[in-house]
Amino acid sequence: MKTKTLIPFLAITFGLNFGLAALLFLFYDQIVAIFGEISASNPLFILAVYSPGIAGIFLVWWHYGLKGLGHFFRRLTLWRAPSVWWVFLIVGIPALVYTGAAFTGTIIDTFPYSPWYRVLPAIAAALFLGPIEEFGWRGVAQPLLQRKFSPFWSALILGSIWGLWHIPAFLIGGTPQSAWEFGPYFLGLVAIAVILTPLFNASRGSLLIAALFHFQIMNPAFPDAQPWDIYLFILTAIIVVWLNRHEMFRLGSGVTEVLPTPEVQQNRMESDKKILKAASPTN
Repeated sequence: MKTKTLIPFLAITFGLNFGLAALLFLFYDQIVAIFGEISASNPLFILAVYSPGIAGIFLVWWHYGLKGLGHFFRRLTLWRAPSVWWVFLIVGIPALVYTGAAFTGTIIDTFPYSPWYRVLPAIAAALFLGPIEEFGWRGVAQPLLQRKFSPFWSALILGSIWGLWHIPAFLIGGTPQSAWEFGPYFLGLVAIAVILTPLFNASRGSLLIAALFHFQIMNPAFPDAQPWDIYLFILTAIIVVWLNRHEMFRLGSGVTEVLPTPEVQQNRMESDKKILKAASPTN
């Protein structure tokens, strides 16, 4: 897969998303009559959200076949990353959101799920909605961009593309974005792409970590903290770039392979062997 594969990737991603949006604008009543109102459960909405993932998976299959696609999905098993990044993923992101909600005044809002366990289906749905995008964004686009640009510039480019891809969501009623302002949201996505980049590279291109990161920023259990959470993500992105400046601005320091290299696969196998050995009853 060459860098120019970005062209068909973007063509499929934007063509599917904007094409479905155009159909909705032209035949809104007919589409709603068939598929229901636009929401996270609408099949056409889900298909549009899946467009980066569809493009990424299709192109991996096209270039590498089914065997290559199997290797691609093994990036879902890459979980090793510096502990500070796992702390940020599990604790840091919620802390940013709740701090933003405190500034916004929504932190004291009533929890929208009653009884509380009704949040579980919403969380399950969120796990299989936005994170699927990462098969395309971080699965294919980021490694290809990092062949030509440093991680920092790759993050800015990908974040900008990611933001523009969301334009239809702001124009169609029934989506969460339809109630937000595009400008701050766009800057927030760029900042999130910048934050995720050193974590993505430190985990050797883990799709698992990228998907979990994506889930955390759209976790339905969190309060709506717009726009303060965006401001905090931008501030965090600046700090992350400063702390990782040596790698962020050096060409070749990021993951550039779409399929995990033999070295990455070997490291994962050795790590799994150590875990199994440590858990053995003889130890």
